[in-house]
This record gives sequence, C-alpha cells and structure tokens, in this order.
Amino acid sequence: NLDDAQLFQALKAQAVAYLSKEVTADELVDVIRRVARGEHPINESLTTRPKLAEQVLQQFQELSWRSEAEGFISPLTPREREILNYIAQGYLNKQIAAELDISEQTIKNHVTSILRKLNANARTEAVVIAIKQGLISIT
Repeated sequence: NLDDAQLFQALKAQAVAYLSKEVTADELVDVIRRVARGEHPINESLTTRPKLAEQVLQQFQELSWRSEAEGFISPLTPREREILNYIAQGYLNKQIAAELDISEQTIKNHVTSILRKLNANARTEAVVIAIKQGLISIT
C-alpha cells in the first residue's frame, strides 16, 4: 500500500494512476483501460486520505494563486515600490509626500497606479499582494 508521501510525489508528477507491485494482471488491465478512457484512478486514493487531499488542494491553490497573480500584476516602477514600502509602514499620503518632497496629489496618483497594477481594491490589499510576490519586504 502506498504511503501518503509516495502518493503525493506521484500526484506532483501528474501521474494518472499508481499501482503497487502486488497488483494482479486483471487489475493492471482494468487500470490501463480506465486511463485510456481518460479516467484518473489515482484521484480515488484521495477519498480515503483526507490529509493528503488537503495537502494536494493547498498546493494546487498556491500554484493557481501564483499563476493568477502573475497574470494580473504589472511591474511597479522604483518610485511606486518606494511608495508602497511607505504604505506598508503605515504612512498616510500626506506623510509620504512630506518624506519624498512631492505633492500629495502625486502620491495619490502613484497609489492609484499601484492599486491598478496589483489588481488591488485597497492599500492594505496591495501591500499583502506585494509581500506575497516578493515586491517589497517588511523589516
């Protein structure tokens, strides 16, 4: 019987079936026929292993989120990253403007651009996305 680690590795390798060495000839033929019909017998192993199913789901969600985020995120300019770092530290637009010696309206324009590029609805969401993507770090 497969242990969870072996099965997880098989799933990561995109295997559609995985049989033990003790499989009978009839079982082997049955699995080959099922795979030929487009079935994925390996998925049935997950129904009796909730921890493994959770692990697979978590990995899939991480990969899905990462590829989705990469598709939406436009590169930030160095200035936008600088402003995003200030936002992450809790600075208000007025405070950022004073620090950078530029107008508050210019900061607002940069923030709007940051939100659009990161596909974020709020400053906090932009910071979370930027941290997850490695665009900024909190020190």
